[in-house]
Amino acid sequence: MKVLIIGGYGTFGGRLVDLLLDEPRLTLVVAGRDIVKAAAFCVGRKGAAQLAPLALDRVDCGHTLAEQRADLVVDASGPFQAYGDDLYCVVRAALAVGSDYIDLADGADFVVGISAFDELA
Repeated sequence: MKVLIIGGYGTFGGRLVDLLLDEPRLTLVVAGRDIVKAAAFCVGRKGAAQLAPLALDRVDCGHTLAEQRADLVVDASGPFQAYGDDLYCVVRAALAVGSDYIDLADGADFVVGISAFDELA
């Protein structure tokens, strides 16, 4: 199973990667804006899962998500108040390519608004 974690070398995404490292059936794509940081994070981790760094900016991620074809996209990038005009661009992009989607959100408005995608999901 391929899991793409946006914000994968950050506080919450990094913790998720660490928790999943012992699962040999996973490929964990550690994604973020800085490929050097993503690569350094991957090099420092050992486990049964395969790790792959990826440069990805959540604001313009549709093409990259289409190329990656992850089974699951996890958005751990935050802070949600800094997402700009389209808070749900990652949700739309993930669903468009058939990926399941999980968001590690703590913004109440964002969480309430995600229900708009129930039917599409």
